[in-house]
Amino acid sequence: MLSFEEKLNIIEEFPQLERKNVSLKRVNFHYAESGSDKKNVVYHLHPNGNGFVYADKLSEYETDEKGMVNIRDFSKEELKEIIEKSIQSLGPNIQEEETVEEETVEEETWIDTENNTLILLQEEGFWNIYAGVNLENSFSSYEEACEYLKEEGFNKSFKIRRKNNAEEGT
Repeated sequence: MLSFEEKLNIIEEFPQLERKNVSLKRVNFHYAESGSDKKNVVYHLHPNGNGFVYADKLSEYETDEKGMVNIRDFSKEELKEIIEKSIQSLGPNIQEEETVEEETVEEETWIDTENNTLILLQEEGFWNIYAGVNLENSFSSYEEACEYLKEEGFNKSFKIRRKNNAEEGT
């Protein structure tokens, strides 16, 4: 079994973790960049060597009701591995955010069976629907706006992508 000091040295190798001393000489390590409300990666590391690592999102570990794994008898390699996986599981999903951004359409034309036209336009974080120059409706998400348009009998006609002024002129 690793000593308290050995476990501390291993955990402190992770620069993304922030040490927080708590009661009874126990130590927590927080991951401030966590993509969720959960920030504790290492919980209640005690001078007797007992402690926990958050692994609720990791299927290869058996966790308690709080999503924690007891690390009392972990080897150096096992401790490093579970901490790395815990940090990864809590990290923001940058890949997903970039993909959504790339697929974002800033303006769409929607037409109904009577050839009435509405424009769906993304402006300042909202999805606005225009009938000519008049604002018809506004939604906080693209999905909500599309659902509304479909309920009103409109179908997507074509997309106009506008990334910057240089592209608009081409």
